[in-house]
Parts: sequence; C-alpha cells; structure tokens
Amino acid sequence: MDDLDRRILAQLSQDARVSVAVLARRLKVARSTVQARLERLENSGVIAGYTLRLGEAAREGRIRATVLLTVEPRAQVAILPRLKAVPEVERIHTTSGRVDLLLQLSAASTTQLDAVLDQIGDLAGVRSSESLIHLSTKLDRAI
Repeated sequence: MDDLDRRILAQLSQDARVSVAVLARRLKVARSTVQARLERLENSGVIAGYTLRLGEAAREGRIRATVLLTVEPRAQVAILPRLKAVPEVERIHTTSGRVDLLLQLSAASTTQLDAVLDQIGDLAGVRSSESLIHLSTKLDRAI
C-alpha cells in the first residue's frame, strides 16, 4: 500500500458511498487510476466490503458496555462460538494484557444488559468479567 491507497481509504472511511469520479477529483488523479486501485484493494482483501456505520442518533436509547473477560486456559476456542451467538455482543477482541477477551455489547435496557452479563458470566470457562458502561462517545474514528 502506498500513499494514494491510504488517501483512498481515508476518503472511503468518511463516506463509503462516494463515487469513483468524486474520489478521483478529490485526490487529483484519473478516474481509471482510482478504479484500478479500488479493484486491487478489494482483491487483496484490504477492502473487505462497503457498509453502513450508524451514528450516535441511531444508537440513542441503547446501553453500551465493554466487558473484560478472563477465561480458563485453552477455553477460548469453546467460548468464542457461544459469545458470537449472543446478539448483544457486537465485537470480540483478543488482548495481550491482564484479560483475555474484550467484548463490546449493546442492549436496549439495563435489565437486558444485566441478563446478558449474567449469561456471559455463566459460560463454562469464564473465570472473571469486568463491565464498563459507556456514558458518552467523545471521539469515534472507527473505520
């Protein structure tokens, strides 16, 4: 990836619906160059797809939380499919710190969040969990 590829990705991260013609104009390169770069980035797996990213207005009324999970040695393989089956689990990250997994959850109410946290805590192989409720978002650069 070179500088032009990174600039294309930066533009797409702000608006994935932008046309190739507009991208070319903004980046001051030929439309065919942008099209070829996009195809290469897609074929190489750098661009996995184009999607909708919900803003804060769409998430209003949702309770969001980060859950830090510590799991038994070698239990992660069995726990991951069970976590993926929980609709309120939006993201699962492995970590290199004092915890093994970092989960991002979203629930309609504190009652629902509490039930999901109990469900996760009851999974075989979960040693401990710590929940951090999100209050407000000050910056979101998610791509």
